[in-house]
Amino acid sequence: MKNEEVKQFVEKYDAFEVKEHSDHQRLYHIELNHEYLNTFLSENHDVNVQQLEYVPYMRLVLAQSLQNVFGKRFSGTMRAILHDRKSGGFTMGMQQQTTHHEQYVLFATALTHLLGGVNFDDMSGKYYARFIVKDTDNSDSYLRQAYRLFTLHTDGTFFDEATDWLLMMKFAEENAVGGESRLLHLDDWEDLEKFSTHPIATCGIQYKAPSSKNVNKTVYNQTFFQQNGKPCVCFIDQFAYPATLEQAAYLKDLSISMENSPATVALPLPVGDLVMVNNTFWLHGRASFEKNPKLHRELMRIRGYFSVV
Repeated sequence: MKNEEVKQFVEKYDAFEVKEHSDHQRLYHIELNHEYLNTFLSENHDVNVQQLEYVPYMRLVLAQSLQNVFGKRFSGTMRAILHDRKSGGFTMGMQQQTTHHEQYVLFATALTHLLGGVNFDDMSGKYYARFIVKDTDNSDSYLRQAYRLFTLHTDGTFFDEATDWLLMMKFAEENAVGGESRLLHLDDWEDLEKFSTHPIATCGIQYKAPSSKNVNKTVYNQTFFQQNGKPCVCFIDQFAYPATLEQAAYLKDLSISMENSPATVALPLPVGDLVMVNNTFWLHGRASFEKNPKLHRELMRIRGYFSVV
């Protein structure tokens, strides 16, 4: 894909500017006007995270505040980018206007609730999850294991609620070398047609979550499905329980192909920045870190579904 193909939303407005991303040809970077951002933070200085957790409508009140400050064009542009098959993703940041983690949660909450509904995160027992990656870990998945490659996957594979989009935001990072976000857009993957048209592509694969996810339900999902005439994907290697030898070989070959694709890009993400992608045609993972006993990284995840507008 040529860089000039992703320019549809590049434009400067009073409250924000949409730019081409410097590290990925399909992504945009949305730069916020500092005055507007500080207005939002100031107007909501008395809102705290406990309120957002205990009183669900406060999340929508906060979203309305963000839209009042930045305008409907802001939420419309963000939604349009995520729906756009040529892109489907952007980065954005707090731009050093605040380093308070509570304000990170407020901003991300407002942002995501402009899009639609948010999935309940069973792992954290909240509508979002914050988790730490450090030197040692005894978890039962790759999420917190710093020195393993976190293989490419989509979110929401082991529950039956739609997961259309995903937000990941970096809260803190110390003594970290490596650990970049790895992203693959389906349309850049050279083996998409081979795997999306395979007879097993539309078979229902059983998915079960490990105990740490606090989800006991078993679901069956197709690896590939169609939206707007385009192939979309639902896959994670850790939680798939294929029923046959052929299904297992198909999933293994698919994962190996994705991991080795030249279209898989390692994306740096500064502290205070977030990345949002369409979860139906972007896969994401994480590069392994270099060993360091003092490694510390904290991330936040919010995922959800588009409202019908």
